[in-house]
Amino acid sequence: MSLIWINGQWHDRDSAMISVYDHGLLYGDGVFEGMRVYGGRPFRLEEHLDRLYDSAQALWITVPMTKADMGRVTEEGIARAGISEGYLRHVVTRGVGDLGLDPRSCPRPTVFIIFDTIRIWPRERYEKGLAMISAATPMPDRETLSPRVKSLNYLPHIMAKLEGIHAQMDEVLMLDRGGYVAEASGMNVFIVKRGVVTTPPAWTGVLRGVTRDLVIGLAGEAGLPMREEPINRYDVYTADEAFLTGTAAEIAPIRSLDGRQIGAGPIGPVTRTLMDRFQALTRR
Repeated sequence: MSLIWINGQWHDRDSAMISVYDHGLLYGDGVFEGMRVYGGRPFRLEEHLDRLYDSAQALWITVPMTKADMGRVTEEGIARAGISEGYLRHVVTRGVGDLGLDPRSCPRPTVFIIFDTIRIWPRERYEKGLAMISAATPMPDRETLSPRVKSLNYLPHIMAKLEGIHAQMDEVLMLDRGGYVAEASGMNVFIVKRGVVTTPPAWTGVLRGVTRDLVIGLAGEAGLPMREEPINRYDVYTADEAFLTGTAAEIAPIRSLDGRQIGAGPIGPVTRTLMDRFQALTRR
């Protein structure tokens, strides 16, 4: 069942409401986190809440509850909703104000948590791999808003996603203004070449994903050489393997980019190793 907690009150999907004067709706003025539930437990709860509170701090938003209280509400909601395997969305907005931009009109931030499920692609895509194209819509400049802030401003990613939808592709690859690989529409990108796993470093303007960091750790545990360095589309075209990571996506192999097949097949041995290790970790 879907369950929503809003500013201390529990609601179902039909009764949950946010004011039309909330600046999160009017201006995208807020932050969010998505996290998974495995075996009835929130996965990497501490890491996700750390990023949520850091994002809010960077936007000068004071979350009106402690991190510990947020964690307790999260676990209570999972129990109330009876979720064994699911997806949570934590959102903090500037709050209800007026129609002007001035944040001073918002006396108190709005906090809500959605307890539900998510599926980005059919399960078969995790065996056959994703077909992707490069999007014409570039990543926002990292000097405009730090990519480390997981904000409600996702319009460039949505426009890129629409390019992929109209091209009948599973996903898109977003580039920065210099032509370097940034992200997918909401996931981090990894490639494998001659056994070396590579992903763009956070300083290039990508979100430092919780699953991204986890996969870097899993690669180290598996004895795989790991690099964080800028990559371009040539590196992806000529990679032996490529895959995406994200809380909702988990680990998803890439089959092709711009019509070019990646490596010898949909899932290479390194990607398979990391997927198996990730699944074993979530089962624990």
